[in-house]
Amino acid sequence: MAQDIGWELYRSFLAVLNEGSLSGAARSLGVAQPTVGRHVASLEKSLSLALFTRSQIGLMPTEAALSLRIYAESMQSTVAALERAAASQGAGVRGTVRITASDIIGVEVLPPIIALLRDQHPDLTVELVLTDRVQDLLRRESDIAVRMLRPRQELLVARRLGQIEIGLYAHQRYIARHGAPVNIADLAKHSLIGFDQTTAFIRSAGKALSGWRRETFAMRTDNNLAQLALIRSGAGIGACQAPIARRDDSMVRILPRQFSLPLETWVTMHENLRNSPRCRVTFDALVKGLQRHVG
Repeated sequence: MAQDIGWELYRSFLAVLNEGSLSGAARSLGVAQPTVGRHVASLEKSLSLALFTRSQIGLMPTEAALSLRIYAESMQSTVAALERAAASQGAGVRGTVRITASDIIGVEVLPPIIALLRDQHPDLTVELVLTDRVQDLLRRESDIAVRMLRPRQELLVARRLGQIEIGLYAHQRYIARHGAPVNIADLAKHSLIGFDQTTAFIRSAGKALSGWRRETFAMRTDNNLAQLALIRSGAGIGACQAPIARRDDSMVRILPRQFSLPLETWVTMHENLRNSPRCRVTFDALVKGLQRHVG
């Protein structure tokens, strides 16, 4: 096997994996299509492996290509982390910091925190990744994570902020049309907004509220922002973070004594970043801002 395979070959390989064609990969990378083709061919020759086969719908990855994906993605994350660290060198707080959080936290809670952070440190660039997937801080997919569970990995700096309460809510317009349930059994008579796919968090929530099952929902989505939008539109009853709901007087708490789910909140980063000015000030700003949200 050839040694010292350049990163650009793996980058083109990943782009073809993600886009499904040489032309799509070339567009995503901003290079010429023949360049991507040469990179893939060179990588196949260096590894002595066939990575793609042609089909009517594009380039199909071989089993070998799929087995290499996680390693190429790890390289991609490392290169991106290296570039962020290099850009931050010099006096003062500068460079790029990459934050990951859930969609609901990223849209409803973090923007004013980030705005204040940027006012104080205008040379800081913030990348915000909104996903419920737990991105791996050890592989540097992100620099800092806002997580709704206790981090289990070692080598992480973690700060517990407290618990965010999840409750059931409906808009005043919905209550005016349909009334409010007086007990858990009453929920079956109402339009419920909930999940489509079951997760570990949803299973724990189900223990706190019997009957909160997929088949009982009139509207199903795994997007937390879509659920919140449906509640705000008056479409039905759904789960919402209490601090977010309290901002809007038209949001009515439903069965507060029967349903209250605490959600642990943590800010975490790799311990090697604790002395990075860009990461340290961002970590501290997130802790301070989210503590106000948690209350």
